[in-house]
Amino acid sequence: MKVVIIDYGAGNIKSVQFAFKRIGVDAVLSKDSETIQQADKVVFPGVGEASSAMKKLKEAQLDLIIPKLKQPVLGICLGMQLMCNETEEGNTKGLEIFDVSVKKFSNQLKVPQMGWNTVFDLKSKLFSNLKKQEYMYLVHSYYVEQCKYEIASTNYGLNYASALQKDNFYGVQFHPEKSSVAGEKILKNFLDL
Repeated sequence: MKVVIIDYGAGNIKSVQFAFKRIGVDAVLSKDSETIQQADKVVFPGVGEASSAMKKLKEAQLDLIIPKLKQPVLGICLGMQLMCNETEEGNTKGLEIFDVSVKKFSNQLKVPQMGWNTVFDLKSKLFSNLKKQEYMYLVHSYYVEQCKYEIASTNYGLNYASALQKDNFYGVQFHPEKSSVAGEKILKNFLDL
């Protein structure tokens, strides 16, 4: 199985690559559109600021490739947020895969939300063999409101969508690569989709 991690200069791609290595998969890092299109599974990570990350995607013309992918695609953290219509972070237009917007957490909350939090209401094969409430590692100041694509929720001042799915596209706000055994299980489940 060929797993490609999109390497567009805005991700903690090495930790994602190491997480796949721990479960016995040599994932390839690439921003080459042909390599990405020929993969069995594609991972779209992201760390950093939305507008600069989107600029890097456009420079590599990946903004045209990603929404057309037919194989399972997993967006992680900022990767998931960039799959939405737009984000309040830098007033950035996204890839419009998920017809939702990304909002900033209220000023009453400590941001970023950083550390372990529960993920609940799990509704997808992505979460097979996980507990009803599972702890995942999160670092983010922006969130997706509850919506029809939601396949998992988290509470931080309010309930929000911590995972999304539409067709072959999956997004997780948390970092499975940093979420211990449960995170590894999610990566394995992704490979089984």
